[in-house]
Amino acid sequence: MKVLVINAGSSSLKYQLIDMETEKAIAKGGCERIGIPGSFLKHKANGKEVTITQDMPTHKAAIELMLAALVDKDHGAIKDMSEIDAVGHRILHSGGDYDRSVLIDDEVKRVCLSNADLAPLHQKANIMGVDACKAVMPNVPMVATFDTAFHATMPEKAYIYGLPYEYYEKYKVRRYGAHGTSHRFVSQEAAKYLNADVNNFKVITCHLGNGSSISAVKNGKCYDTSMSFTPLGGVPMGTRTGDLDPAILEYLSDKTGMDIHELLFMCNKKAGVMGVSGVSSDFRDLRNAAEEGNHRAQLALDIFAYSCKKYVGAYAAAMGGVDAIVFTAGIGEHDHLVREGVVDGLEYMGVVIDKEKNAAPTDGICDITGKGSKVKVLIIPTNEELVIARDTAEIVNNL
Repeated sequence: MKVLVINAGSSSLKYQLIDMETEKAIAKGGCERIGIPGSFLKHKANGKEVTITQDMPTHKAAIELMLAALVDKDHGAIKDMSEIDAVGHRILHSGGDYDRSVLIDDEVKRVCLSNADLAPLHQKANIMGVDACKAVMPNVPMVATFDTAFHATMPEKAYIYGLPYEYYEKYKVRRYGAHGTSHRFVSQEAAKYLNADVNNFKVITCHLGNGSSISAVKNGKCYDTSMSFTPLGGVPMGTRTGDLDPAILEYLSDKTGMDIHELLFMCNKKAGVMGVSGVSSDFRDLRNAAEEGNHRAQLALDIFAYSCKKYVGAYAAAMGGVDAIVFTAGIGEHDHLVREGVVDGLEYMGVVIDKEKNAAPTDGICDITGKGSKVKVLIIPTNEELVIARDTAEIVNNL
């Protein structure tokens, strides 16, 4: 079985074609600047990489160009479209209506669109990708995998805010989290790697990148997660504030004259480590600037690691202990100083890393647990596309 995985954004579309016998991507790429002048597709298959510059006014046009690349005689991966057995779509928000991946039909699409207010920048774009695929491949089964679904197992005490309860009942205001497919994948891979019983296993998963979130996973289910009603909550990120006293916004509005929309744009796009440092949202740039003596760059790095550490400690307390801590995503997998900063000072709860292993280049799963540590510390590369492909194959095989 071959599964095409689609991740559609408002002006972009990323894809992977995965052979489920090997669980390897046999082709991958992305369409950029959809509906914008200068659109192009980058495609990789069979060791060949090509860039195709072509006008893509709609997502349907992007899907058609992607499929043409997949079946191209020179740089394609399949002979014809009949080899694509199913399509898995990444959909951001389930709105609490789904706690697992589902076959897409008219009712599922309706529910997804009804939750668009919860993810205005992503949800409609995700559905545009579904519609575009259905227009080109009307008879191919399609599955939705939700970023928020893994977190649907949180207990009420973890996801209900201290607001009047009617706001939850009427408007679905609650903690939803994000990066669910990543947290699910690495928590399961950790249990497998450690030969642990997933039903008796407590793991804290740290998905650290330009967008970052930390999750407590207890016995295979999400118990709590740092991202909030939107991805703005949690730890400070590349350009996002993370957790913030809401009264600050009223105070800043009075001082600056900015309205709520301008303030939220600032919180999402101009804050986080970029706002603190004044240098960049890229941790490599921050590291270089800090090494040159830039105090604010170092401060941004320290704030990030400190915030992550607090969540790790809080989640260990919430779960009544922890068996493993996992680092994943761009920063989690590649920045050894961030990892060191997060676990520094956690020796009291049995967390020790091997600094030499931690600093060494990594490839695949890496155990950086130190001597005498009671808690395993792992680096596990995430693979959200494989999660979507697996769910899609399972659902389609059971039709």
